[in-house]
Amino acid sequence: MAKLIFFLAVQILFLAVVSSAGDGEDFARTMDRKLLGLHKKEKLTHFKVYWHDILSGPNPTSIMIQPPVTNSSYFGAISMIDNALTAKVPMNSTVLGQAQGFYAGAAQKELGFLMAMNFAFKTGKYNGSTITILGRNTALSEVREMPIVGGSGLFRFARGYVEARTKWINLKNGDATVEYSCYVLHY
Repeated sequence: MAKLIFFLAVQILFLAVVSSAGDGEDFARTMDRKLLGLHKKEKLTHFKVYWHDILSGPNPTSIMIQPPVTNSSYFGAISMIDNALTAKVPMNSTVLGQAQGFYAGAAQKELGFLMAMNFAFKTGKYNGSTITILGRNTALSEVREMPIVGGSGLFRFARGYVEARTKWINLKNGDATVEYSCYVLHY
């Protein structure tokens, strides 16, 4: 009988410990910055890439998945992209990576987009690294500035901004090449 009482007491104590472990107080902890490489000096990297938005032909890189709410504006339209990023303006220059994400018509009275995309690099030192751009793009402005809100690989903990300048546009089919000048702070 004493063994049974001892056994039940241990079980009750065990259940009390297990049930109190999920109170939500221990989901976060302070970490040593060195474990993530954050003790290193932060670098500023600048690079230019050319973003090719191809809506026409047999292999478009930008596809509208939601049409606009009216014919007079792009407002409400959403396009998914997998655009080539090249080293120079011509489409057949060296491919450095892909711009993957979407842009959406977010302005009713001008051509303004919400841009959400990752620049996924596929060559050289930054192969496998990404930067994430999330911001407003008023496409008819000469220069548009959008924030870099993060990154991965060599751009982990990245922040900064990009300047976009349209280099070429076909007004009949919407194909365009845009220069992205990127200023990235990272470790």
